Amino acid sequence: MESGKRIIVPWDFTEVAQNALAHAVKIAKVLDNTIALLHIAKADKEAGEALPKLQQVAADAEKANNIKVEAVVKVGTIFTTIGEYTKDNDDINLVIMGTHGMKGMQKLTGSWALKVIVSCYAPFIVVQDPPLDHTTYSKIVFPVDFKNENREKLVWAIYFGKIFNAKICFIKQEVSDSALVKKVNTNLSFAKKYLTKYEVEYEIETATNGKFEDQTIEYAKRIEADLMMIMTTKNIGTLDYVLGASEQYIIANTARIPVMCVNPRKNTNFALGSLY
Repeated sequence: MESGKRIIVPWDFTEVAQNALAHAVKIAKVLDNTIALLHIAKADKEAGEALPKLQQVAADAEKANNIKVEAVVKVGTIFTTIGEYTKDNDDINLVIMGTHGMKGMQKLTGSWALKVIVSCYAPFIVVQDPPLDHTTYSKIVFPVDFKNENREKLVWAIYFGKIFNAKICFIKQEVSDSALVKKVNTNLSFAKKYLTKYEVEYEIETATNGKFEDQTIEYAKRIEADLMMIMTTKNIGTLDYVLGASEQYIIANTARIPVMCVNPRKNTNFALGSLY
């Protein structure tokens, strides 16, 4: 993440989009970024009707928050067009999207959000409520499991830890298989090494019996975390959307804590040493 870049807020003229914009404003001011409101229309006629309305929303937000806010309208579907836009524009730092969680008729919104997220080429923060009064993330929950992708997520944890002076709160998955235990411990040792190197404060909690995603949410509630940071499932399939990949429950958590989602990247040469 760099200064002078943009934060994208998918915009559908709803209250949850307003909540996402409020989060984006606070983060953009810390990162010295601008904001783009991105509306996806189904057809050219709808796009033409939406653009002046969105431009007015952007102008009002810019005036109210003293930060540059632009309006962007694209024709397509939210499931692919947001991702395509992040792929085609290399000045995007982050996407912040509002969701209704998993309640009542909005039960599937968690899975819909996940489908949007996995198509994107930028880190994604999902929010349900407006931001709290404070402007920083003081406690970030970081689930540690046996997957290799934990190391990609660590880059963003260190970055947020440095920028927001946050404590990284690890919750370690409890597994019984000896090979998986070794992988979990290796991932945790790797993370501790680099957090120490970059002088980011951390603490460690071990999950108890039960689903790891449930334990993660309960831990985040107990410590009053400001953000949970997860990896999305690699090669997610249709059944994951229907039955529920584990991360969709974290994304739409009942504690209504914001969630940062990092997608596994193919053939990436990312390096922790390139952070600074």
